[in-house]
Amino acid sequence: MARAATPAIAALLAAGVPHEVLQYTHDPRNDSFGEEAVSALAGADGLQPDQILKTLVVSLPGGLGVAVLPVPSKLSLKAAAAALGAAKATMADPAAAQRSSGYVVGGISPLGQRKALPTVVDASALRWDRVLCSAGKRGWDIALDPRDLVRLTSAVTADIRAL
Repeated sequence: MARAATPAIAALLAAGVPHEVLQYTHDPRNDSFGEEAVSALAGADGLQPDQILKTLVVSLPGGLGVAVLPVPSKLSLKAAAAALGAAKATMADPAAAQRSSGYVVGGISPLGQRKALPTVVDASALRWDRVLCSAGKRGWDIALDPRDLVRLTSAVTADIRAL
């Protein structure tokens, strides 16, 4: 069997989860990674911007956590902290996020992380039959059932979008 291109894809293959890898050309000058994915992928096959999810690593009093929410939305740190059972959350230092996940910023996937972290997926993801998240490499996304994403990351679901 061929080796999976990223740990995220390997995790899906190992779990036998149906998925599709979608690729687009990442512009190395662009550091708005989520918006780049939306621009490249929304509209194709009827994909809506809210189906394309971003993975944010947050710092909690006891360590790090992961928040997954639609790219167009802003994260409510207070809501994410509450969902993860913490008093507060701040955005994690990018270097710490990279070390913990094993992925580069802009390619951090909620799947196949080096160290499993407490994860919350925005409840809006469950409205869709499929969502996209990073495949673990800039310019690569994975389309999968949001329930599989929640199950494989042992995530809780909550409304974590800022109003």
